[in-house]
Amino acid sequence: MHHASIRTANIHRAIAFYEKLGFTVSERFTTGMTLACWLKGLGGRLELIQIPEPLPAPDAFGDEHYVGYYHVSFDLTDSATDLPSWLESLKESFKEASEQNPEQFQPLKVLLEPTQQMIGNRVYEVAFIADTDGLPLEFLYLIKT
Repeated sequence: MHHASIRTANIHRAIAFYEKLGFTVSERFTTGMTLACWLKGLGGRLELIQIPEPLPAPDAFGDEHYVGYYHVSFDLTDSATDLPSWLESLKESFKEASEQNPEQFQPLKVLLEPTQQMIGNRVYEVAFIADTDGLPLEFLYLIKT
């Protein structure tokens, strides 16, 4: 896959959010008259597109009847010691950033704290957070096969 594309209400706030996750901007461009960029990090690439006059995003995580985009998932097995410690550090980072710059950052919204889940014959720790527009992001950490 080349990239996943995310529409955002505020590209500058979204870039700051994803930079806290470890992404870096690799390209900035416009699509029509709309600001856009590519970000690289956590083993993947995202495209952010700012939407003029945005409407609220649907609750893809909480609405069990929602059909469509559900989440983007990132595997932290090779980049973190464990998922709970990584998430606690991220929460603290967002808390400090929101206290220093409340217009740019909010405290991290955790949708699901780290939970063990069997996927096939492997055991993962799984956690979900929401991005600046409320879109769910999943983080996986392989515990054992």
